[in-house]
Amino acid sequence: MKIVIAPQAYKGSISALGVATAAEKGVVKVFPDAEVILCPVADGGDGTLETLVEGSEGETKETKVTGPIGKKLTASWGAMGDGETAVIEMARSSGLALLSLEERDPLNSTTFGLGEVILQALDGGFRNFIVGIGGSATNDAGAGMAQALGANLLDENGRQLPFGGAALDRLSKIDLSDMDPRLQDCNFQVACDVNNPLTGPEGASAVYGPQKGATSMDINQLDKALGNFSDVVKSQLGMDVESMAGAGAAGGLGAGMVAFLDGNLRAGVEIILDFVELKTKIKGANLVITGEGGMDFQTVYNKAPIGVARLASEMSIPCFGISGMLGENYQVVHEHGLESAISIVSGPMTLEEASSNVSELIENSVEEALRLIRIGMSL
Repeated sequence: MKIVIAPQAYKGSISALGVATAAEKGVVKVFPDAEVILCPVADGGDGTLETLVEGSEGETKETKVTGPIGKKLTASWGAMGDGETAVIEMARSSGLALLSLEERDPLNSTTFGLGEVILQALDGGFRNFIVGIGGSATNDAGAGMAQALGANLLDENGRQLPFGGAALDRLSKIDLSDMDPRLQDCNFQVACDVNNPLTGPEGASAVYGPQKGATSMDINQLDKALGNFSDVVKSQLGMDVESMAGAGAAGGLGAGMVAFLDGNLRAGVEIILDFVELKTKIKGANLVITGEGGMDFQTVYNKAPIGVARLASEMSIPCFGISGMLGENYQVVHEHGLESAISIVSGPMTLEEASSNVSELIENSVEEALRLIRIGMSL
């Protein structure tokens, strides 16, 4: 019997590798002779860095960068075990979680720190990049990132634009001649979990601006600025980023990654599953086990467990999920390849209690699930 265990992290409780390791203990209690393959996964959001670094026996690095409102902070990024690929979560340098409610400032916040992390990785010899762009505090279309990498974003008087999305309304010229030449040898895979266009009622400013502190007046100002940005990009760089799916992700960073770095925007889960070679690993498997911290109706929107389940389903391999909790309308996952969804919680307990005992709870729930499978095999 071959069983592949491919979960994502339970946010705030245990890493994806930790989940997989605990689940493996449950498997071998029931099927001690099974071939068990661990393949931690992620969807490009929170936990992507740890999942890819741990899974590839890489290492986490740190660097001092400019935070979203200009304060210096320490941002972590990952060096994968292949020695060639850097994993960066933009939220570590330019994320909303780095700011208090009072500090949120979508008009002036910047992605400059993200550019500084990329420079650090370039200095380390990395030329392949996986960049997760969820959780941003910014609305600057990656302008700050580009400036950190050497781009000159100029107004009509030839002056460098200040930080922030609002300043893009004054953008007149994009000069990339001073961009770091090492970027020409780089490949950027951009893990993008939304499909919003850059501007308009479904765009970056209108949909995500409010959570970053934008008023209705701010939203109009930022949307106009992003419109000007897209016009200048189209006229000077020959790229039409305005209506591109995912261009509005992370305050327009999706558009900026394409315009400045020739990035490839893809669903985060697709990038990760390709990178960990899950399709190859589950070939010939009898069972796949996946999971996440909380499973509900939102899981079907390109979250990692559904990506795993769909791939298993395409290969006619049964797949079930283990989860810290089962939430609203979780049953819809059954329509997307997950044969069963199981909560690891064995009785009434607080979140703190569940988190403290999460490894044991995962091990026990997998053991019980496989005992049922063993009964079915004997019928």
